Amino acid sequence: MEKELISFEEIEKRIYSISGTKVMLDSDLAELYGVKTRVLNQAVTRNKERFPSNFMFILSSKEQANLKSQIVTSSSEKGADQTSWGGRRTAPKAFTEHGILMLANVIRSQKAIDISIQIIEAFVRLRKVGLSFADFALRLEAIEKRLENHDEAFELFNNIILPLLESPEPKKRKIGFKPDKNKK
Repeated sequence: MEKELISFEEIEKRIYSISGTKVMLDSDLAELYGVKTRVLNQAVTRNKERFPSNFMFILSSKEQANLKSQIVTSSSEKGADQTSWGGRRTAPKAFTEHGILMLANVIRSQKAIDISIQIIEAFVRLRKVGLSFADFALRLEAIEKRLENHDEAFELFNNIILPLLESPEPKKRKIGFKPDKNKK
């Protein structure tokens, strides 16, 4: 396997869920590809036909607010093309897995191609993990349904059967001498 350019964990931190879709932001992708966000967005604008709405979309203000709750670090810490008066002038673009693959063709650098391959592999890994969690949740639900009526059976067992299994307490003998009632 080729040398890993960036860790899976680093990529995973930059994948967000917006309206149930896993996406990456233009600023994060630009940073990974080693270009400015402005350059990435210009390349996208020049190649609009390659980016239908299921490949790339511009975040609404509601989606941006929701996204802020997912991001742990503040935008000023990220350092991605911030203006001197705090923040972006345009809404971020969000790229789906297919849009990220298309970006590698638009940016036209070997680094963009290599990073895109790693990003796609990260999306695939996340999907597999999601499927395994979904499978686990279905199995857990099936077990819960089977055990739903078992509470009554356990209560009956505890109240009736367990007392029968307990050994009776032996009668305790008094310790000491018994006075002989016949002697006086």
